Amino acid sequence: MRGGVPSRLRPDTSPSWFCMMRSALLSAPVALGLTACATPDKPDPFYQPDPLSASARPGDILRSDPLAGAPDGAKAWRILYVSTGLDGRPLVISGVVIVPEGIPPAGGRGVVAWGHSTTGVAANCAPSMAGNVFSTILGLSPLLADGYVVVASDYPGLGVAGPPSYLVGISEGRALLDSVRAVRRLPQAATGGRYALWGQSQGGHAALFAGQIARSYAPELQLVGVAAAAPPTDLATIIKADIGSPAGNIIASYALLSWSRLYGTPLQAVVAEKALPIVDRVAGDCAESLGDKLLISVDEAEFDAGFLIADPATAEPWHELLSRNSPGHAPIRAPLYIVQGDADKIVSSLVTAAFVEALCKRGETVQFAKAAGLGHMTAGENSAAAAAAWIRDRFDRAPAPNDCVARS
Repeated sequence: MRGGVPSRLRPDTSPSWFCMMRSALLSAPVALGLTACATPDKPDPFYQPDPLSASARPGDILRSDPLAGAPDGAKAWRILYVSTGLDGRPLVISGVVIVPEGIPPAGGRGVVAWGHSTTGVAANCAPSMAGNVFSTILGLSPLLADGYVVVASDYPGLGVAGPPSYLVGISEGRALLDSVRAVRRLPQAATGGRYALWGQSQGGHAALFAGQIARSYAPELQLVGVAAAAPPTDLATIIKADIGSPAGNIIASYALLSWSRLYGTPLQAVVAEKALPIVDRVAGDCAESLGDKLLISVDEAEFDAGFLIADPATAEPWHELLSRNSPGHAPIRAPLYIVQGDADKIVSSLVTAAFVEALCKRGETVQFAKAAGLGHMTAGENSAAAAAAWIRDRFDRAPAPNDCVARS
């Protein structure tokens, strides 16, 4: 057996037990950039919101709770806040806010909205539930040292139970923007209206979408810049290239099941009947990583050649959903910092380069940082300090580097 723990070894106990066991049992993890398991032993009442009132607005904080373990010189809170679902109705999202100590500057502190990489699609995979949530936020120390408030959304469906939003661009984007609104309503944060977006992998996807909709969805806020490491952009090309590898099958399982539930599209149109229980089981597990390794919970042999009966990149409505949830359909009109490793086996560097080329043709301002020899997660990890410095320059209103000039 390569790349996974057979299902017969999976006990009906807490996911935290499973995370420890698969770390111990796995001898050849599959390459993929996913973050650590978030695994409470029992339901946490914090994540069970009361019914929303008719007056609930995007960004309203419904609940806040001090969170232990914040970095030195900072304090943290878990929050439940209001966002907007695809159907236009309010929904509740959880997250974490980290505030540096000290006197805020005139006009309030700047805000950095962090988008986390893939943790899974089950409710208990929320980063805010994990004991290591602070270590999963890349560049947190320099961002706090520079005086910014950092807010990390769990995204819809993680933490607070509900339809998952895996690679659903509008949902992720709204979640990040409403997290900025929520921080402004947390008195301890003392923030102003300026903010930056920063994310890795799935979080880079979320940051790009948030940038696209920022002016229309949150016009009262001032976006100073968008930074994204290894963001999935052309989803059809990425999923088509990754399908067949264990890692690609895991990503496809997360995405197809999420979209099936959110958009009401039957999985049977693309997933073989015999593979449906496997997809469901994979989607019930949280993802854990070790460097660029994904520790998967299913024997990869179960994902044989008959996993899919149609190509999502061409079959409708999946093709249209892949296109709809690929960033790049609207301008961002704020400086961008894109990081991409040329050894990334999940998001091809060629796909990201093509995306940057399209941004340049649209007239965007882009700094494209190519990370030689680095993979899907390591590119973001190694560039975190540079991304934090780039964000600081945007808040300081320094001229933004523009690699598009050399392309024109």
